[in-house]
Amino acid sequence: MDLVAALPAFVVAVFLISASPGPAMALILRRAALHGFRGAVPTVLGLEAGLYVWALLAAAGFAALVAASEVAYLVLRVAGAAFLIVLGVRAWRAAWRQRREVGEGTEPVAASPARGWAAFGEGFVVMLANPKAAVFMIAFYPQFVPADMPLFATTAGFAALQVVLETGFYLALAAGVARAGGWFRRPRIRARLEAVSGTVLVGLGLRVAVAAR
Repeated sequence: MDLVAALPAFVVAVFLISASPGPAMALILRRAALHGFRGAVPTVLGLEAGLYVWALLAAAGFAALVAASEVAYLVLRVAGAAFLIVLGVRAWRAAWRQRREVGEGTEPVAASPARGWAAFGEGFVVMLANPKAAVFMIAFYPQFVPADMPLFATTAGFAALQVVLETGFYLALAAGVARAGGWFRRPRIRARLEAVSGTVLVGLGLRVAVAAR
């Protein structure tokens, strides 16, 4: 398969992967619903930065070492699961505070968005601490790289294209969710959203923790 012939299949695969449910989607939807489009942008950029780092590590062969090492894979799996669970518990606590304030008849405190760098770091860590990303990158990119082209440079190019496509897709998704942000930020709705997103994040963390390779 030459490079031109590989591009359409690569683009279709990227959009199918981007639309699949997972930690990235959960983080983006929560941020966009609670903090609007601008609040979701750093999270999207952090996730995509983490994806690009994994792609370069895969091209350099480091991701294969991580995937092959039982210890490294376990450490990443536990770290990624723990981080998702912490995010989920934080969402549960926010939901509990919202419900208590509404029940007491006090004016709920508006959700304070994480600063840009904190939201960026949140997305970056979620992506980078996911050992499945290492396995995925090893299997995904080589099938699109022609045999007569340099592996590292071609993979870096494909990864950059994936980052551009996914960033556009996720920002469009965040913009759509943010349009209903006023409804999502109503105290009772916000409490329910925090509870649901917390449950999703904890569930994803547990799935990462127990998942086999």
